[in-house]
Amino acid sequence: MNKLVCLAGMPGAGKSLVSDFFVQKGYHYLRFGQITIDEIKKRKLKINEENEKKIREEIRKKYGMAAYAVLNYPKFKKLLKKGNVIGDGLYSWSEYKFLKEKFKNRFYLVAVYAPPTLRYQRLMARNTSNEDENLRFRKLSTKEAVMRDYAEIENLEKGGPIAMADFTLINTKSILYLKKQIKNVYEEIEKIK
Repeated sequence: MNKLVCLAGMPGAGKSLVSDFFVQKGYHYLRFGQITIDEIKKRKLKINEENEKKIREEIRKKYGMAAYAVLNYPKFKKLLKKGNVIGDGLYSWSEYKFLKEKFKNRFYLVAVYAPPTLRYQRLMARNTSNEDENLRFRKLSTKEAVMRDYAEIENLEKGGPIAMADFTLINTKSILYLKKQIKNVYEEIEKIK
């Protein structure tokens, strides 16, 4: 039975590093928030924190707090027929409950944690590239990062999934330290039948 492993964490916590590890191990990749970026591009808006927040909130107003899980559900099902899947960026408690109900014991949640000051340093130091057409790695100012943190916690129920994670990675040291933790979590998930 193929597994769906989803990642939760605040911006700059290290979710992309975790998803990249799982992809290298053969997992199929799906980014929850790609729906937002695709909608911004479709409307020919500038990709920035203000427009992203606006689109995220519109989508959730239209489809409910589980919107990103609901809208990605057919994609998850299709990918799971091919193999294991890593879902990058589960946000809300409703998304967590929806996926847990749909995939039951095939669904695992990994939280990635780093304290705000460290995450803000990372977000400000990001080098954005024209090659990153899906905008996985966007630079945010401290002000933008704080605003996004507050919006995600207050409006998107983000704390619940982090608290309910099956595994938690602490990303406060070197990348090597994080990769050792990722490897351990990956091995634990692979052992589960």
